[in-house]
Amino acid sequence: MEIPLLSDIVIILGLAVVVILLFQRFRLPTILGFLATGVIAGPHGLSLISATHDIETMAEVGVILLLFIIGMEFSLRNLALIKRTVLLGGTAQVLLTIGAVAVVMQLFGFSWGEACFMGFLIALSSTAIVLKLLQDRGEINSPQGRVVLGVLIFQDIVVVPMMLLTPLMAGGAQNIAWELLVMALKGAFIIVFTLLSARYLVPRLLYLVARTKSRELFILSVVVICFAVAWLTSSLGLSLALGAFLAGLIISESEYSHQATSNILPFREIFTSFFFVSIGMLLDFSFMLQHLPVILGFTLLVFLLKGSGAALAARLLQYPLRIALLVGLSLFQVGEFAFILSKTGIQYGLLTQETYQYFLSVSLLSMGITPFILGYAPKIAAWLTERFGSKEDGQAQGTSTDASAEFPNLNDHILIIGYGINGKNVARAAKHANIPYVIVELNAVTVKHERQLGEPILYGDAVHGNILHHVNIHQARVVVIAISDPEATKRIIVSIRQMSDKVHIIVRTRFVQEMEENYHLGADEVIPEEFETSIEIFTRVLSKYLMPRDQVEAFTRLIRSDNYEMLRSMTNRGNGIGGFEVDLPDIEVASLRIFTSDKDLVNKPLHELDIRNKFYITVVAIKRQGTTLLNITAGTELKQGDVLYVVGKPDAVMRFSNYLKSE
Repeated sequence: MEIPLLSDIVIILGLAVVVILLFQRFRLPTILGFLATGVIAGPHGLSLISATHDIETMAEVGVILLLFIIGMEFSLRNLALIKRTVLLGGTAQVLLTIGAVAVVMQLFGFSWGEACFMGFLIALSSTAIVLKLLQDRGEINSPQGRVVLGVLIFQDIVVVPMMLLTPLMAGGAQNIAWELLVMALKGAFIIVFTLLSARYLVPRLLYLVARTKSRELFILSVVVICFAVAWLTSSLGLSLALGAFLAGLIISESEYSHQATSNILPFREIFTSFFFVSIGMLLDFSFMLQHLPVILGFTLLVFLLKGSGAALAARLLQYPLRIALLVGLSLFQVGEFAFILSKTGIQYGLLTQETYQYFLSVSLLSMGITPFILGYAPKIAAWLTERFGSKEDGQAQGTSTDASAEFPNLNDHILIIGYGINGKNVARAAKHANIPYVIVELNAVTVKHERQLGEPILYGDAVHGNILHHVNIHQARVVVIAISDPEATKRIIVSIRQMSDKVHIIVRTRFVQEMEENYHLGADEVIPEEFETSIEIFTRVLSKYLMPRDQVEAFTRLIRSDNYEMLRSMTNRGNGIGGFEVDLPDIEVASLRIFTSDKDLVNKPLHELDIRNKFYITVVAIKRQGTTLLNITAGTELKQGDVLYVVGKPDAVMRFSNYLKSE
């Protein structure tokens, strides 16, 4: 029995493996590989696929699962932490882009509805591509990374009301007021249904399912919830994608959301791959070649309009020009949700086939050049800042630029650049040691809050020499650079060394690969997080083996003094480091609770139990009802629930532990 769809699936997945392997070799995103697979295999390419309708159906399932996962990962609590960036930055970027694109499209003769809808499409960026590239570059926690993340979250949310507004923009409704009322009623019903389901119905249902401990039943229940809510919204005349998002949102408020996400992720990856392949299949490559100059012009126009809108949004959040430019260079492309929204536009006649082909070509081209633009973004932003930025770009309005006047003790001080976790810890330590310090931070909200608490903190971009001058870099003894932007870190080191040769620069990095270049640029000490975490873990391991504290400290000093060579290379394995030998005692200290009610153990004195001869362990202390008993004698009795602190060989401790747990 031959199944036509099966051969198409084999062709798509087989070709995707080859294409993605090639793309990975050049470090290009996987999504671009799927899009290229669709272009090659589609009707405008080699025409390898016959069952295009079935592939599109599988792509629809991919869209449902994609939005379902986004809904499950969407947390109102987490959103509250970056609400200002999401709401202000995201709203500004989307509205500025829609407005600019709509004006340009009307100049080309498009109707108001078509122009605004095109603005909807262009306003959406690629969450998958941008976040993957920022994660690979270690910039997801940098100032520009936080802004980009907030804007992308807002875009993922705003696509839902965009879908709801599309039918009204198409002008299909005779009575706009009535349609708005109907939409409002439908929306109110969906909101009430979502809240009731999230609070009462779904948590109770998933609890009953989880009690069965059946993984198959749990997965089935989650999938049923997803498609049932999607079917409900579709029945109300709303989109399947909206229902899937709401279904994910319902489950996200339950304690089972993480398990549900891990179960659905494999299905999502498979079906969303078909979605991106189906988008690639729609692209008419011959059309793209015939109209290449026009398409390149539109791509450049999208780059300028959308990049400028994103940069302006970052400026509204009070970030300096350099950070704003990095945000604009990260968000200029058209994203995957625009493809989902475009199908709604075709359905309601807001996109003609010719316009759709232009849109597809520009979108795929903008996504294709994103990795290259992001790779050169720091250099582009630096060049533009130097030529068009003002001297005040490193400072905020309303912040005193004369730090020496505001903080008169800025002499022989510590300059802390970046007020994240590491920066805060350095500041606390400096305050405890009565060492003067000043902080430079790029997040205006953080600066305002900390200044109210009395912290000596200034808003500014330490990449610029003027902010370094205002914090008396010439009189500082130490500079601690604790930011999550490797490119900015390098430029800060260069700026500091141009102004002072004597200040001691300590740099925190994420990866050891960044150490050598930072040293070359002028850093005195570079502390890589990945190795320091490993050292901390291993010192605790050595402590568990009861190695003397002085030996543990000598061991860690030796690793650091050799620039972590032992952790980077296995050549010294088994031979110590530079003659340093470790002698680990074969004893263990453990805390064991008495669970058993055995009368041969409980309520009997230690001299009768003879634990030392029976189990070869020694009881050194007992914790009973919150009180620690240190004066252990032969007459001390053991009680059920006691925590015994014992010393012995590991195997003896294990045997005694099992005995205490026995019935």
